[in-house]
Amino acid sequence: MSSITFAAVDRLWLLTTPNTAYALRLADDDTPQHVYWGPALDMDDVRALPVARHRLISSFESLPDPDELTVAAGPRFGPPSLAVRYADGTAAVEWTYEGYDVDGDHLAVRLADRDYPLSVTLHYRVHADSDVIERWTTVRNSSDDESVTLVRVDSAAWTMPARPDYRVSHVTGGWSAECQLERVPVPVAETVFTSRRGITSHQANPWLMLDAGDAGETDGEVWSAALAWSGSWRITLHRDPTGRVTWTGGFGHDGATWRLGPGESLDTPVFAGAYTQGGFGAASRTWHAYTRAHVLRHADEVRPVLYNSWEATGFAVDEPGQLKLASIAADIGVELFVMDDGWFGARRSDNAGLGDWVPYEGAFPNGLKPLSDEVHKLGMAFGLWVEPEMVNPDSDLYRAHPDWVLHMTNRRRTELRNQLVLNFGRPDVVEWALDWLDRLVTDNAIDYLKWDMNRAFTEAGWPGNADPDRLWIDHTRGVYHIMERLRAKHPDLRIESCSGGGGRTDLGILAYTDQVWTSDNTDAADRIEIQRGFSQLYPAQVMAAWVTDCPNPFTARTVPLEFRFHVAMAGALGVGGDLSAWSAEELGTARDLVARYKEIRATVQHGRQYRLAHGPALTSVAYVSETEVAVFGWRISEAFGQPPTLVRLAGIRPADRYRDERTGTVHTGASLMARGIDVALPAGDHVSVLIRLHRLP
Repeated sequence: MSSITFAAVDRLWLLTTPNTAYALRLADDDTPQHVYWGPALDMDDVRALPVARHRLISSFESLPDPDELTVAAGPRFGPPSLAVRYADGTAAVEWTYEGYDVDGDHLAVRLADRDYPLSVTLHYRVHADSDVIERWTTVRNSSDDESVTLVRVDSAAWTMPARPDYRVSHVTGGWSAECQLERVPVPVAETVFTSRRGITSHQANPWLMLDAGDAGETDGEVWSAALAWSGSWRITLHRDPTGRVTWTGGFGHDGATWRLGPGESLDTPVFAGAYTQGGFGAASRTWHAYTRAHVLRHADEVRPVLYNSWEATGFAVDEPGQLKLASIAADIGVELFVMDDGWFGARRSDNAGLGDWVPYEGAFPNGLKPLSDEVHKLGMAFGLWVEPEMVNPDSDLYRAHPDWVLHMTNRRRTELRNQLVLNFGRPDVVEWALDWLDRLVTDNAIDYLKWDMNRAFTEAGWPGNADPDRLWIDHTRGVYHIMERLRAKHPDLRIESCSGGGGRTDLGILAYTDQVWTSDNTDAADRIEIQRGFSQLYPAQVMAAWVTDCPNPFTARTVPLEFRFHVAMAGALGVGGDLSAWSAEELGTARDLVARYKEIRATVQHGRQYRLAHGPALTSVAYVSETEVAVFGWRISEAFGQPPTLVRLAGIRPADRYRDERTGTVHTGASLMARGIDVALPAGDHVSVLIRLHRLP
């Protein structure tokens, strides 16, 4: 259940979700202020909360009451959520209240500047099946003749209740080392989490989890928020010397401004938040369920087992070689064959060809349709790698349209990976991309696109445009627009988000795609840590994971094939090795494990995830459905004298009975949660196990 209620006397709004409550009110001067966010309360409870009547203790301090959307005005010295500059140079905002609207589960609180033509609407949405609260902001210039400069316009600000201490969880990393989980104390400072790269980035991800320093995987209060945006972003966490902790976030980054012309409006992306009890595991499961119910388009589907040809062939792709790989892939049970880079233009390396999206005649003399047809005859769907936002200077497209790339007058154009970024803020570039993508999908019966994006923005200019910084927003919206149009024209098309691995992973892109390429690093031992960080917010259903060859090209590490499979089977399973070089024994093992994955796939992709143990001696993750439990156990390294590998299960009912498929032993849910189950890992390093427990009727 969820609801939105308003107490007119107190000018107080209360939003309720199945297990939580959120409240805001208008102060005497019409400033929207945060009141409460935590366990469920009713309106009488909230109205009875003590109202702190603070006063400034000196002329050097900030106003002590937390704003719902902080503006740069008056004695507010923390990070603003909204900062504007009017035509006459005035920069402060002073509020006047203009009313509110409730449309089902959506609350809109309408405000305006007292003296200038700026209207601001604060949006809130609750769901009957989720404790996630969606928030965003609309800013409108109501002037007939003057522009307003937006210095910062965040989607929402969030406030923690008073606690003795605070800790923040987030992920850091880099290319091929994404999603490294960090849990650190919140300093008395402004801490900025950001990407200035034009994409979500490998180095950070737009979500935070806050706790009082005492939450664990299975217990404790957690306040979290995630931004649904796939371009540059910024979240500023602030702990002031009085102990108050707030954070504000949205698109853009420091230094970028946008001009709002007369009559124009701007909607920010959703910055959603959730309060949960039950530790970080409960927070993750809340976000997983929300993503399936309210973000993904095809959440009810299971993701197919795919094969990708990149690590087998690199750029040396041709029709006979791809057909050979496709035949082997089909034999081991693959359901989706994806041909990667190298199939088009002069693309024999990364030096040329990007932008010329025509099949290379030397490799595909009759185009891609014959390959697509043969893949379909083998019983698999056909997918293709594309990188629509990029162009090599050595390409026919760039020679015809050098002005289409991001660039600045009198500045060199930095090439990264020998390529430049096309400006998807330009309508003509967007229409060009949509046209060739539509024809490519139509003419070749393509079922799946792996949409890649292999470099960050530099020289992000737009000569001739009166508001060039707008490209930081408009480029990402251009990507969304193309994907939305493609989906509308091709309802059966599925899309994977990739940006050199996990560089574009967020709730924004997941509204237009079906899964993400988690990392270019396919080393199974490294992937355990990457997948742990990924799972803090995102469900296994969208986490693409491949089994590739050893020694691994990134780490030179060699691990058993079964270990590689068991790590990848904890997400959306894929295979990326050179199957033509695998032995008959390896192919047999792969065939058996692919079949095994298909048996548990619905539970892994749609079940509830529980992180049971973490460490080099044992990392274990369980997925729980109504009918079964799938438990994975991995050991990176073994030390002498380690204790038995017992893990206590979670998320099952004590009175239920479960049969261990390995041994036939029947356990009660109570015993599995109290004592645990021995995963019985074999001796040695890089060993693994999959345990399947069937719930008995």
